[in-house]
Amino acid sequence: MTSVDAAALLVRVVVGATMAAHGYNHLWGGGGLAGTARWFGSMGMRPPKLHALLSGAGEMAAGAALVLGLLTSFACAFVVGTMVVAGVAAHRGNGFFVFKDGYEYVLVLAVVNVALALLGPGRISLDRVLGLDRVLDAGAGALTAGGAGVLGALVLLAATWRPAGEGAATGADS
Repeated sequence: MTSVDAAALLVRVVVGATMAAHGYNHLWGGGGLAGTARWFGSMGMRPPKLHALLSGAGEMAAGAALVLGLLTSFACAFVVGTMVVAGVAAHRGNGFFVFKDGYEYVLVLAVVNVALALLGPGRISLDRVLGLDRVLDAGAGALTAGGAGVLGALVLLAATWRPAGEGAATGADS
């Protein structure tokens, strides 16, 4: 195993477990799905319950895929898209720093996922076992993660985000 393989594994497991835990929290933590739906609704996401459910389930699925190294570039694209939506809908109006509920954290997660797609899943991955690591080269993986993630986020926001005003774009990440 090379240092690149070890780095890919480390990043995949940490980011994947973090996303899976975040998705779990959206569905069953704190205020549960109902609380997450209320929060999404306060940001202008319509319909809020559907967004809360799909966000939580998607974050859990993408997180598990990253941990396993399965369809890695596509899992990265989901995380990038989720972070773009969170950055625009929840954090952009608060500035950069995370301690002020800014977009610092979501920006780092998005960029780390594009970088991971550029690196590839590494030798210790289901993608490698199944031969899927040869489907997308480094550039195509990064383009898939960044391009599909940003495009998906922009389409989702255009179709379903209806903020009441700049004040509606704040809130703590549950």
